[in-house]
Amino acid sequence: MSSNDDLAARAKAEISAMAKQGMDHPSTKPVLIGAGVGAVAGALLPVVSLPLGLAVGAGWAFWQRIKK
Repeated sequence: MSSNDDLAARAKAEISAMAKQGMDHPSTKPVLIGAGVGAVAGALLPVVSLPLGLAVGAGWAFWQRIKK
């Protein structure tokens, strides 16, 4: 199994667990905080839109949780 397959499997498992456990899952709050920080950055920076900032912030926080 390659590292990309392993990363994809971890991401799928993490998203599934977050969906099932909601706010009780340890990754949910950091990802939501990342989304909020990204949204604020998107609102303040002229070259980044709010939705793009939100997506990038959530994606970055999620990446930090699954990479190892």
